[in-house]
Formats: sequence, C-alpha cells, structure tokens
Amino acid sequence: MKSEFLLAFNELCNSRSLSKDVVLETIESALVSAFRRNVGVSSAQHVTAKVDSLTGDARVFAEKEVVEKVQDPRTEVSMRAAKKVAGNEVAIGETIMVDSTPHDFGRIAAQTAKQVILQRIREAERDQLFEDFSGRQGEMVIGTVQSVAPQGVTLGLGRTEAFLPRNQMVPGERFRPHGKVQAYVLEVRRTSRGPQIIVSRSHRHMLRRMLEVEVPEIYNGLVEIKNVAREAGQRSKVAVSALQDGVDPVGACVGMRGVRIQSIVRELNDEKIDVIEWNPDPRVFITKSLSPARVSQVYLDPDSNSGKTALVIVADDQLSLAIGREGQNARLAAKLTGWRIDIQSLTEAAAESLTKLDHPLVVDRVRDHDTLIKQVELILAKKAADRPVTAEDFSTLNRLVDLVEGAFAARAEKQLQEEEEARRAVPSLYWQMPLSLLELDDSIVENLESRGFTAIGHIVALYSLNPLKLRRRAGLGDEEFEALQERMSNMEFPTNESELAQMLGEELELVEEELPEVIEEVVEAKAPESEQDVVPVDLYEEPPEELLIPSEEPEEVAPEPVVETAPEPEEKPAKVVTPARREEGEERLLRPKPAKKRKKGRKQRRRDQLVDDFDEIDWQSIDDDNFEELED
Repeated sequence: MKSEFLLAFNELCNSRSLSKDVVLETIESALVSAFRRNVGVSSAQHVTAKVDSLTGDARVFAEKEVVEKVQDPRTEVSMRAAKKVAGNEVAIGETIMVDSTPHDFGRIAAQTAKQVILQRIREAERDQLFEDFSGRQGEMVIGTVQSVAPQGVTLGLGRTEAFLPRNQMVPGERFRPHGKVQAYVLEVRRTSRGPQIIVSRSHRHMLRRMLEVEVPEIYNGLVEIKNVAREAGQRSKVAVSALQDGVDPVGACVGMRGVRIQSIVRELNDEKIDVIEWNPDPRVFITKSLSPARVSQVYLDPDSNSGKTALVIVADDQLSLAIGREGQNARLAAKLTGWRIDIQSLTEAAAESLTKLDHPLVVDRVRDHDTLIKQVELILAKKAADRPVTAEDFSTLNRLVDLVEGAFAARAEKQLQEEEEARRAVPSLYWQMPLSLLELDDSIVENLESRGFTAIGHIVALYSLNPLKLRRRAGLGDEEFEALQERMSNMEFPTNESELAQMLGEELELVEEELPEVIEEVVEAKAPESEQDVVPVDLYEEPPEELLIPSEEPEEVAPEPVVETAPEPEEKPAKVVTPARREEGEERLLRPKPAKKRKKGRKQRRRDQLVDDFDEIDWQSIDDDNFEELED
C-alpha cells in the first residue's frame, strides 16, 4: 500500500507539471533550511538532507568534528559515536557527516519548512514555465480572452498568461471575454513573477505560421514560403515556390474554391491576402508582385550604391491600380521583392524619354528612328489635347521607351557584370583584411563602412576597375581620396595567410603600445593644471610651507613694474596671486569656506587673525626680493 507521502508527492508533481527530481531536491533544500533555523547551526557547517521517496522518511546529516569530550553537540561528536559511523580508522580532529536528525523533526519541519517548500516549488514552476515557452518563441498559441484593457488583452494559456499589447493587434478587431484567439509568440521575458509572454497578431510571421497549419504542402516541404509582406488588417502579399515538379504553389495555398485561404482571412479580420509565385528572374517576380495591375515593362538598375531600383512602366489606366490606395500595393511589392520600385505611366515615360535623346548612350540606338520620334510627339500632343489614343499608339510609345530606357538598363547590367568580374579577380585573402590596416583617419574608415565597404577587397576591386567610381561610391572628398590613393599605392599587401596574421598581430601590438599614451593624453586633457602647480589653500588652516618659502633655485623672471597705490583697508582684493602661481602670471580666486557656528576658542581666534593677516598682504607688490620680509 502506498504511503501518504508518496500519494501527496505524486499529486504535487502532476498538478504542478514538475519532475520528481526537482520536487525532491526542493524538499531536501527546505529541510536543510529548517534544520539550520531551529538547531542554530552556522552557515559554514555543511548540512545535507535525504528524503525517502517511498516512505517519506527524512534524515539530516551535519558535519561534525571528532573530539574526546563533547562540549558542543551541534559541531562535535565523540570518538565512540564516530567509530559507529566511520569505523575504527577515524582519528581525533577529523570531520565526518553524522546523522543529526532531531527526534521531533517531523513537527518542526511541518511548521518551519512549509513556506520555504512552497516558495521553492513556485520558483521551480516558474523556471519550468519559462523553459517551456522560451522554446516556443516564434510559434502559434491559442489562448482564452481573460480581460480587455486599454493597454492590451490578457490571454489565458492554461498554467500561465500571455499579454497582447495594443500595438500588436490587428486594427479594427474586437475581443470578447472567454473567446478563443490565435496569436504569435513574439517574446518571452523572465521576471520575478514568472515568465512574461508577449504575443502578436500583426506580425508578418504569424501569416507564415498560419499558412503552415492550413496548407499541408507547406508543412510537408513541397511548397516553400519565400517572403511575406504584410500590413496588418489591410493587405498582405506572400511569395511561394514549389520544391517539387508538378506542384502548383499558388493553388495549394488557395485551396479548392479558396477554402484554405478563406479560413486565414476570417481569422485575420477579413485581411486581403495575395499569393504570388516566386521567380528567380527579378523582372518576372516584380511583374507578378504588382498584381492585379498589368505591367508593360520592367527595367532594372542593380547599382548597390543607390540601392536596387526597378523602373516599372504600366499603361495609363493601370497606374492607380499598380500604386494602390495610398501607395499600399507598390509598398508591399517593394517589401516582398527587396527592390525599390519606381512606377511610371506609359505616357509619362515616353515624354521623359524624349528629353534623354541627346544622351550618349541613347544617340546610337535612336539614330535611325526619326519617324518613330515624330510619331511619339504627335501621340503625346494628341494625349495632351484629350483626344482618344488607340492601342496602336500605345504600342508606338512603348517602342520608344524600350529604346531609351533599355540603353540605361543595359549599361547598368554591364557595369554590374564588370564589378562581379573585378571582385572575382581580387585574391580571397584581401576579403579577410579589415579597413583598419589602411591606417586612415577614423572619419574616412567610418564613411567607408557606412557605405558597405567592410574589407580591403571591396576597395581593391573598385579601385582596379575605376578609381573615380570608387570615389563616387565611397563619397570621399579630394583630400580624403588623395589619402586613400597614397595609402593604396604604398601599402604592401600580404601574399599568404601567415603574412596577414603577422600584419594583424603587429596592428594589435601597436594598439597595445599606444593605449597607455592615449590614456595619459586623455588624463592630461581632462586635468587643467598639474599637481605641482595646484596648491590647495584652506583659509581656516595655517598656510603650507610651499606657499611661503620659495624654491632653492627659482627661475629667472623679468621683474614686473610695481605700481604704488593708496591702500584701501575697507576693500579687500577679490583676487590674489599665490607665489607658486606668480611665475606663470596666472591668478586664482580664493573663496573662503562658510564659517561654522560654534564657540570660538583660542585656536579659532588664532586662525581668524591669520586669515585677516593673509588677506591684507598686497601680493601684487611682492617679487623675489620680498620673500624674506614675508617669512618674518
């Protein structure tokens, strides 16, 4: 038959969802604390407790010293009792662990260790909850609405609670008490009151998790979610790709008659979701990302300095649809593709193309198209007069735009290929060299790092391709670029990893050598005066000897003219020049400390008299010949 302790022990483990080892260790630690408190054992004495998990018997063992005659039974044990525990090999002065369980320890433990046991169990439960939910960060949970407040909503997750802040909600949604809500675990924090779980319903990864739940092909790995762009409560775009031939990624996500996607739309408060098939060709991918608008042409400028930019040409009647309400469609497409998208109507692009006909890149391509240019001018005039424009006219405009913008796109693509070839030509060792090896000014290094130059290999690649392009890309001035050119021409580049390691080692040694000097310079800059120059003066104490006695070998100073003035005993000079400071010609304002209200004694009166005499000295009229008189 099971003991009462075993039944209570198992019930506690099951109700708190704690392991038996954690609960048993907690009870033993609490028994040790109860033993120390009741018996009065020092904290330096080693004490352990053992609890039988089957019977519930508790035994406490304390460290004691073996002596011939016991004077303090809490810390000492007799030789006879020690031999029963440790055998005959025990000697006087040794320390052994002795069973020190009190006779009424069961009642004492029940009264004293109750609160300790409960506190330890609560701490163990909090740690267990934190470990459970910290591993679930980035996953979906289903909670019950417990309370709704202006700051947010509290959701019950069984053994703990989660908080849904107001800024993480879908705009316009309402919550009712005891209603079921799906949320995305955004963050798990450890606090003194247990784990604080922050959930979100507006995060873009929540849509990703919901698609993984609703679409078996995504869960099984047949369809992959490439990217998600979301504006919670309004519209989202999801780019998906098939990892197996014969699988329609868009159809798998939408489902039969839109069943799969509609369940997600209802959960997200009727948020519109566009599922787009991902394509490795940026032109095709950008075209699909702007759906439902129809795109005529896409021209790419992959210059990494200004950011990847795509010029998108659409028909005039598709311009508003491509941009979307308040630019939402274009903004989501830019987030989804990672390209900066510039949308122009066909008429606007044709008019701009006419202004670029004199560009050197365009002249050769439009040399034999005078008739096309005249037709475009007539079509634009017709459009400006609000006359109808046919589909054939739009095709003519599209031809001119393709001639002009295609030239710029071809140049950008050619430059990108040249840069890739230049990067491949740079030795791989140069990509491991930090910019600090150039020994340039910190401002130049910071400017280069802010523009994406992380290693010397980036600079070598562009410098070998075109130095002026490097200057434009790095945004350097004349002096900065000259300093960079001089350093690049005089620098000895390593040929193997050992030489690079040696260069980096020399750089670290140089920094370690310069560090004390830098610290000393900073300290000197912070201190306006040296310790030898500063002479502290306390008007309530006797002047120090350094103030009254000149140095044995004073420096030769040109005598200053002495101006005799009538003495004014009623007015005291506001500034005095100490002898130690006089040679440098600097002045120091002496401000007496406020006098404390106390009974004046002989020493205090002597100090007051000394202060008065000290203030009446005309320091301006004292030179090197007057110090003997000043000493008297």
